[in-house]
Amino acid sequence: MLEIKKYAAIDIGSNAIRLLISNIIIDKNKDPQFKKSSLVRVPIRLGADAFVSGIISRDNIDRMIDAMEAFKLLMKVHDVEQYKACATSAMREAENGAEIVTEIFNTTGIEIDVIDGKKEAAIIFSTDLSELIDNDASYLYVDVGGGSTEFTIFSKGRIINSKSFKMGTVRLINNKKSKNKVIFKEVQYWVEANTKDLKKISLIGSGGNINRIFKMSGRTFGKPISYIYLNAQYQFLKQMSYKERISELSLNPDRADVIIPATKIYLSAMKWSGARKIFVPKIGLADGIIKNLFNGKL
Repeated sequence: MLEIKKYAAIDIGSNAIRLLISNIIIDKNKDPQFKKSSLVRVPIRLGADAFVSGIISRDNIDRMIDAMEAFKLLMKVHDVEQYKACATSAMREAENGAEIVTEIFNTTGIEIDVIDGKKEAAIIFSTDLSELIDNDASYLYVDVGGGSTEFTIFSKGRIINSKSFKMGTVRLINNKKSKNKVIFKEVQYWVEANTKDLKKISLIGSGGNINRIFKMSGRTFGKPISYIYLNAQYQFLKQMSYKERISELSLNPDRADVIIPATKIYLSAMKWSGARKIFVPKIGLADGIIKNLFNGKL
C-alpha cells in the first residue's frame, strides 16, 4: 500500500532562509523516496549583521518573524505533518541569538534549534549520496555556507574525518584580506594533512552557489564538473561587475556577490586535495533535516 507523507525543513543560514517541503513516498518493501515539493528562499543576510557587529539587527529580526509567519501558512496549505527549523553559523555567533530564538517562538510558535558546525555537517552528510559515490573511492565533501564551510573526508564508504571552519561566503566578504588569508592557510593545512594518503580523490560540493554553477554548465545530473571548467568559470565571474552578474547571468542580487568567494573555496579544496573533478548532488541542510526527522533522529 502506497503512503505519502509531507515533511518540511526550515534552514536559517547566514545568507538566506529556506523552507523546503518534501513528499515522502512510502511503498511496502521499498526504501522511502524523498521528493521535493516546494522550496522557498528568502534573502535575509543574517551574517552581514552577526559577523560584523556581533548582533542581528532589529530590522532583520522583524524580517525573520515575517518569514516564519509566512512559512507557517505555507506549511498549513501544503498539509505538512512535521517540520523542523535549524539555524547555523550567524545565529550561533550572534550575541542576541538566544533572545531571537525565544522571541520567534513566543511570536510565531516556531521553535528554532541552533546547531553547531559538527551537527550541521552530520545532518548534511546523512543525505542520500548513493547515486553518486563509489564505495571503493575517496571523496572530500565540501558544503559552503554563508558563515562556515563543512569538510568531510570519506573513503571506501566510511567517514575518515570532518571539520567545520569559519570560512563562509558572507564572512569572507566582510572580513579583512589578512584575516581571510589566515583562515585559508588553516584549512589548507587540514585538507592536505587529511587527504595526503588518499588516491584519486574527488570532491562532492553542496550549497546554493555550486548548484548555480552546475546549472550554468548545462551538464546532466550525476556528471561531474572538472577543475579546468570550474577555474574558467571563476575567472569569467571575476571579470564581470556585480551588476553584470545580475543583468547578464540573471543571478539574484544576494547570489551575485557570494558566488565568487564560494567558487574560490571549492577550487582551493580541489587544489589542496588533488581532486580533478567535483560532483554536485543538489542536496543541503534542509534535505538532511527532513530525512533525519523522518528517521526519528531529530
